[in-house]
Amino acid sequence: MCADRSRPLPLALAAAMLLLPCAATAANEASRYATRGQCAGYPRIALTTPKGWCVGLVADGRDELRMPRRLVEVAPGRFWITDMGSWEPHRGRLLELDVRGQPGDPGRVRVLAQGLDRPHGLALGPDGKVYVGEAGVIWRTPVDTLEREELWRDLPDDGAHPLRELVFGPRGHLLINVGSATDACRNDEQRQPVPCPETEGAQPRAAVYEGALQGAELKPHALRPLATGLRNSLALAVTQDRLNGGERIWQAENSVDYTDADAPAEELNEIEHGGHYGWPYCVSDTKGRSVVARGYERRARCTAPSRRPPFMAWPAHVAPLQLLAVPPTAAAQPARPWDGKLLAVWHGYRTKGHRIVAWQVGHDGKPGGKMENVVAGWLGMPGLRPQGTPAGITLDSQGRLWIVEDRNRTVLVVAPLAP
Repeated sequence: MCADRSRPLPLALAAAMLLLPCAATAANEASRYATRGQCAGYPRIALTTPKGWCVGLVADGRDELRMPRRLVEVAPGRFWITDMGSWEPHRGRLLELDVRGQPGDPGRVRVLAQGLDRPHGLALGPDGKVYVGEAGVIWRTPVDTLEREELWRDLPDDGAHPLRELVFGPRGHLLINVGSATDACRNDEQRQPVPCPETEGAQPRAAVYEGALQGAELKPHALRPLATGLRNSLALAVTQDRLNGGERIWQAENSVDYTDADAPAEELNEIEHGGHYGWPYCVSDTKGRSVVARGYERRARCTAPSRRPPFMAWPAHVAPLQLLAVPPTAAAQPARPWDGKLLAVWHGYRTKGHRIVAWQVGHDGKPGGKMENVVAGWLGMPGLRPQGTPAGITLDSQGRLWIVEDRNRTVLVVAPLAP
């Protein structure tokens, strides 16, 4: 039986583990995942996926991953990764991972840049360049030669939510998260003023900004707030409204940190220009109804037009860390479980978190229907797997789903089972 030597196994789990081959060698203990068999040429790990698909362990701490948060494929078999290193400033790196080989093989990871300030957002631009979001600056670079070109700097890098999410939105403009400095706008005296100072002025926090990029060379222009009242927009995505010929912007809200297990709800919001979505005055209940946040009783209104209601309410504390809108499958291509869907990475450690979920996107660009588990079963089981910590996802040129886990320090791939 393979066991986690640091902790004793419960009797029921120990009995179940007798049925598994011993896979926890010194090599794969680096990630705390037991492996059995192969998935896409990598050690296979035990997670729940759609029928006919599996999860392979591509890289882990043996490859010097420290706190990976985003990844994109820049060429077949080559992925760039933003690795924060830690929550301390200037510990981050931009990495390139060659996915050939096995976890721990030498030379697979190359450091492209280091000393970065909590790098998080990562996006491929329409100009073929890679866009990187550090806490205080947005920059881009060609893929073949690292040439840092700063687009916007002096973004607020203090407080509780300094991380940048980057997504290309309508008209090729860049959508950028500028999170709140606090959880619920409490000042040093633990008071919650009205109005909240963070939401005021020409450059409010708790907002999604739109960075205009102009001309064929996408030169940076104005950086302006698009919508406010959004505590921490680490998950942004854009879907196509094929009925009306437009685009819809979506934001997944990491809501205020109540100690309650079931409140407040996390939210999926459709973002409209100039909209205010409630923070810090309003939160949502589990049915998606706007309610006054604690500390603002009798001082706030949580009905339209003061507050835009959420499009969808999600369980409390699931901590959505990324959205990914996947276009429908072309007729000549084999169908994949995420085609035509909006995927959400739920990072939270509580029971309903640590999974990747999805909704079908309609012709109007709106997600709906029953929620689907794309990758689940991430409950920690000593000797089998750690509790999941998914932080970011992307698709590769083959349509496979790639995942980074921050605290587990892994890169995973969800791929078709071999015949």
